[in-house]
Amino acid sequence: MDRILVLLRHGQSDWNLKNIFTGWKDPDLTPQGVEEARAAGHCLKAHGLFFDRAFTSNLVRAQHTLQLMLAELGTPGIQIIRDPALNERHYGVLCGVNKDDAIRKYGDEQVDLWRRSYDVRPPGGESLKDTVARVLPYYCQKILPQVLSGHRVIVAGHGNSLRALIMVLDQLTPETIPGMELETGVPHVYRLKPDSTVDTKEILDPKAFSGISTLTAATIAFPKNRTAEK
Repeated sequence: MDRILVLLRHGQSDWNLKNIFTGWKDPDLTPQGVEEARAAGHCLKAHGLFFDRAFTSNLVRAQHTLQLMLAELGTPGIQIIRDPALNERHYGVLCGVNKDDAIRKYGDEQVDLWRRSYDVRPPGGESLKDTVARVLPYYCQKILPQVLSGHRVIVAGHGNSLRALIMVLDQLTPETIPGMELETGVPHVYRLKPDSTVDTKEILDPKAFSGISTLTAATIAFPKNRTAEK
């Protein structure tokens, strides 16, 4: 039985390009982001990965990425579930602010603390710990049962909402996960065991299918004695 879960950060958004904190704001993809989404679809198709369930957030950059990718796979009509539980981390007062301007206003040390710590919130926003508390129950209740029942599932999300899942799947610590960067448009392919722990993980190379510089793919086999949090 297939127990395949693919996590994909949306393609480059307009505010990614402009170096702006985005959070729950809703800019769309840039032309490069559109290319990244299509390249991800080409890459998944070349690896024989097709899906019958798809999850995404309420934000257009993730939804657009998913639509473009599914079109490349030739499966645009599969069931898509959209839920705010998968939204990006809310950046509070930083939403809509250029990152360099934020540093000038609040200082480099304070902005870095808001961005890179696990449990410190920017005013009016969420910490990564808050994002984990929002995303993980949704994963356990809605996504994981689909994977364990044999459906091939893709989640098109955001840097921090996907960090929350990767922290659990890869068994990373609150000290290591904040510094982890997820490239836009790069599929992380998990194959799960019947007990929901990870058998293997592969990071694919969609840039071989576009004009963007190449990323080296990696495959990780998880030792049998590891147990995942639920």
